[in-house]
Amino acid sequence: QVQLVESGGGLVQAGGSLRLSCVVSGSIFSIAAMGWYRQAPGKQRELVANITRGGSTNYADSVKGRFTISRDNAKNTVYLQMNSLKPEDTAAYYCNADLVVSISYRLREVWGQGTLVTVSS
Repeated sequence: QVQLVESGGGLVQAGGSLRLSCVVSGSIFSIAAMGWYRQAPGKQRELVANITRGGSTNYADSVKGRFTISRDNAKNTVYLQMNSLKPEDTAAYYCNADLVVSISYRLREVWGQGTLVTVSS
């Protein structure tokens, strides 16, 4: 059974920083892409950043230049370093991973439970 467990959320003042972590555990072959999504109250869940196994990254325009996504493949962990936080960044942040679950490279998408980030003005 596979689990994704996020940590690092909390309350921070505008301009501050947080680092989110997501650890994948369980029986898997490997992990393809990983990413972070967020959902604010009354809004649709949106992509924040994602990263391939080889290290290629994509960012939402709203966080580009402030957030950095990275991963440690040996630890099955993805990170999101968030700097210069704004009140508009307040949301539940969810870790996502595309798991390789077969020798034919079939993928299964798995989500974490989420961690809350609150940025005060």
